[in-house]
Amino acid sequence: MRPDTSPLAMTATARPQIPLLLGSVFLIYLGQMTLNPIIAPLSREVGLAEWQVGVTISTAAIMVVLTSQFWGRRSQSWGRKPVLLAAFALAVVATALFAVTAWLGMQGVVTGVLLFVMFVALRGVAFGTAIAAVPPTAQAYIADVTVDEAARVKGMAGVGAVQGIAMIAGSVLGGILAGLGLLSPLIAVPVLLLGALLLLGLRLRREPQISLIARPTHVRALDPRVWPFLVAGFGMLTALGFIQVITGFIVQDRLGLDSRMAGVVTGGALVAAGLGMVLAQAVIVPRSGWTPPTLLRIGSLVGVAGFALLVIDLGPVPLFVAILLIGLGLGIAMPGYTAGPSLLMHREEQGGLAGLIGATNGLTFVVAPTLATALYGIAPALPVALGGTAMALVAVFVLVHPRFREVID
Repeated sequence: MRPDTSPLAMTATARPQIPLLLGSVFLIYLGQMTLNPIIAPLSREVGLAEWQVGVTISTAAIMVVLTSQFWGRRSQSWGRKPVLLAAFALAVVATALFAVTAWLGMQGVVTGVLLFVMFVALRGVAFGTAIAAVPPTAQAYIADVTVDEAARVKGMAGVGAVQGIAMIAGSVLGGILAGLGLLSPLIAVPVLLLGALLLLGLRLRREPQISLIARPTHVRALDPRVWPFLVAGFGMLTALGFIQVITGFIVQDRLGLDSRMAGVVTGGALVAAGLGMVLAQAVIVPRSGWTPPTLLRIGSLVGVAGFALLVIDLGPVPLFVAILLIGLGLGIAMPGYTAGPSLLMHREEQGGLAGLIGATNGLTFVVAPTLATALYGIAPALPVALGGTAMALVAVFVLVHPRFREVID
């Protein structure tokens, strides 16, 4: 027997859980973003090269690619609570051990290849697997409980909005804690994630068995309802991947800062990106009424403007404005990317689709960070220019492809 999927029944079920599911996205990304401002100066402090940081981030992305579909379907068959508890437990263990490893590296106890391997195993494999579970779980649930385009776009924008808020809060927290020493953010993150684990364990209820789907449908990447959106999302997030991991290096090198101050100012730059995303997804998208294709078109063009401004060293103010524009553009476009294909899917396909979107997002960070850090060593402007080119190609694609000229009912 199928669960009661009438709007009344689904709304009554959804209201107590949507805030907690969005909260889980916020908390896992808060943990990630608290670490981001110090990853570049930390790597230099422990003697790792820029490309090794890129490999660490790319490994996390590989794990997102490999596990997102699994997590997305399991969120429909096991339920949201077991999936989120497993993910946050893994994240706590991974980040606690990563903090210990970083301390050992700073003390010179663990160095070289062994230190690099431990960074990859903990920040890459373990934390990447944990974070892969959370957005697909929230997205699949929102797709389950929204019944029209406007509600779906608004719900998916909510996921992006909490990610943007987490980017701001994590960047501020990471920057402040970095001012106290590079180990401070590393100690704070597992404590934060442990608090999130306890909150979810106590407050998030399990769905009744009747509302679960025993065999969620696997969604193919080449499904004609899906692949144009995946191409657009892949291009946008590839562009982001080219600059995200090198933002700390750009800030430190262009502004001539030491490691501690670089962590603080990088936090400020990431706050600018987060402000752009929050403005887009909490204000512009819900009030605009734009369809997913329109969101993709406008967002990609704004992102192109941001990259054009960032490619040349014009000083600190244009740097911050450029990062703000990139965040704003992505914030406008991302709900179109995530909500668009979900409007074309059946309920039993939503978990697979959410996982496929998560895997696509992760795929963009498999190559881009490693390539960006390698290219940065050759010419600092090169990865920014390539990121801008990728964003421009997306803008052209969403303007000309027939899928994005259709109105999604």
